[in-house]
Amino acid sequence: MALTRIAGDCDDGRTCPTVYASDRGTLVVQGCALGAADLAEITLPDGELAVEIPVSLLLEAARAHGR
Repeated sequence: MALTRIAGDCDDGRTCPTVYASDRGTLVVQGCALGAADLAEITLPDGELAVEIPVSLLLEAARAHGR
């Protein structure tokens, strides 16, 4: 899978929440993994994870992807 960063850019060079566009026509989200205590109200199927990102990052990704 080829990924292109479309939103998210840390000024200090560290990894941070980021949104990528894939060559499969999908988006890949990098964020902080949530634990069971955070996910008490939802059930994730096997093979899925939940990550947390700032709303501003999602808005930036939507603008960038709509170009």
